[in-house]
Parts: sequence; structure tokens; C-alpha cells
Amino acid sequence: MGQASDSAQPNFILLGFSDHPGLEPVLFVLVLLCYLLTLAGNGTITVVSQLHIPIYFFFSNLSFLDLCFTSSLAPQTLIHLRGPEKTITYGGCVVQLYISLVLGSTECVLLAVMALDRYVTVCRPLHYAVIMSPQLCHQLAMASWLSGVADSLVHAIYTLQLPLCGNHRLDHLICEVPSLLKLACVDTTVNELVLFVVSILFLILAPALILVSYGFIAQALLKIRSSEARHKACSTCSSHLMVVVIFYGTIIYMYLQPRDSYAQDQGKVISLFYTMVTPALNPIIYTPRNKDVKGALRKLLLGILCPQRIRC
Repeated sequence: MGQASDSAQPNFILLGFSDHPGLEPVLFVLVLLCYLLTLAGNGTITVVSQLHIPIYFFFSNLSFLDLCFTSSLAPQTLIHLRGPEKTITYGGCVVQLYISLVLGSTECVLLAVMALDRYVTVCRPLHYAVIMSPQLCHQLAMASWLSGVADSLVHAIYTLQLPLCGNHRLDHLICEVPSLLKLACVDTTVNELVLFVVSILFLILAPALILVSYGFIAQALLKIRSSEARHKACSTCSSHLMVVVIFYGTIIYMYLQPRDSYAQDQGKVISLFYTMVTPALNPIIYTPRNKDVKGALRKLLLGILCPQRIRC
């Protein structure tokens, strides 16, 4: 893989917000708070969402993804924001790049799968149990993970094979593809084209599937006469739509804009948002709208506070 495979590669210097030292303490508190919320919210949901209902199975997968995604990035980010140490080993950068790409790509597909589940819930309610069988749910979840692994391999291989010619000053907080491409001392047109095509599969086709699903859902909602039933159906879909808009909006900004128009400082802020803030928001968005999850949370808390099942 050329220079990128050289075992003697020096460390990367992550510049982050070094040119704005007064901003780093504020960002440190923000990242720490978001990470703690992610650990508490997504960790709890991963444990309690063992409900035999497909949407909660996928929700549990999403929470586990967010938990791992933020955990792969937050500790290193906190270290860089807290003190003068801004370096990361070449191996650490490669591992961070692979893991974050796998988890991020998997989430792209999983959100589309969850939209399909919402479509079946609203448009085919009488056949829901048959269509969304446990076997199909596990197959869809596995397909999401495998597609994430495949996407990560393509992105990482095409990025890490580029010669850096001694330039290891990465103007970012984390090891991300757009920033790494800027370090290359050769023409990266082919790399950018390949990465753009691969990104389209995840950032255009997956949202397109979500839009089509919700198009059918909207048609079905218009045919529902009961306002109570319509409100219930809208409630089950609105939380998923909010997560989709937040997640895809930031990812598309990062990976589908031309390299020449890529604003580095804006890219850093957007990266912090979708890697730290979005995973912390997901449980807050989903949980209040899902009675089964809230019920499971209450049972967990009662089991901790009242192990003898005595009302406190």
C-alpha cells in the first residue's frame, strides 16, 4: 500500500482548534458532557431494549452503534482538547479511521432499515408480524453491519495508500477521510471520485429509500380517519425522521461536497456535532415517544432501587 504501509510512519499531529486556544476548554466540557450522556442514555437503552418487537430491536442496535461510535473518538478528542499533547500514532489513526467508518456507514443503512420497518407498521399492520419476523430482522441488522465493513474498507484503503511526503499535520480533531486527503502530495482526483461514488450508495440511495418509505407512509396516514390513530402513527415516525435529518444532514455536508469548497473549521464543528452531539441526542429523541422503552426503563430503575419489588 505504498508509503502508508511503512511501519516507520511518524505520529500524526492533530491541530484541532490549536489556533483558538480559548475555545478548547469550552469544547472539552461540551464533549465530556455529550460523552457522559451517550454512555448513560445509549448504554441503558442497549440493556433494556430487549423487547421482542422489531423497531426496538433496531433501536437497540442503533444505541449500541452510537455508544461504540462515540467511544471510538471521544477519549482521544478529550485528551487533545485538555492539554498540549496533540499527537496520535499512525496505527491509532488507522484504527480510528476504520472503526468510525464502519460504525458510521452501518448507521446509514440501519436508519434506512428502520424506515422500512416504519413503512410496514403503518402500511401493512395486519401483516407486520409475518413480514418483520425475527429472522428477517437479524438478517437486516447483519446486512447493515456487513455493508458498513465493506464501505470502510474501500474508503480506508483508497485513503491510506496515498503518499504524504512527510506531511503529518492533520488539521482536524479526528482522523477523517476529507482531512487525510488534504495531506496527500499527489493528485487525489481518482481517489475522490471513487470515494464519491461509494458515498453516494450510503448517502444518496439510503436517504432515497427513507424518502420513498415515508412517501407511502404519508399516503397511508391521509387515509386514516381516526385522529387518534393518525397521531399514534405520526408519533412512531417523527422521532425516526428527526434522527435521520440530523444524522444525514451533517454526514452529507462532510462527504459529498467538493474538496475545493471544504471549509476546514466548519468541518471540525460539523464533525463534533455528528460524532458527539447526535449520539447523545438520539435517546432523548426516541425514548419519550416510545411507551415500551419507557416502561422497560421504569422496570430497570425499580429493580435497582427496589430489588425486593417493594414500592419505595
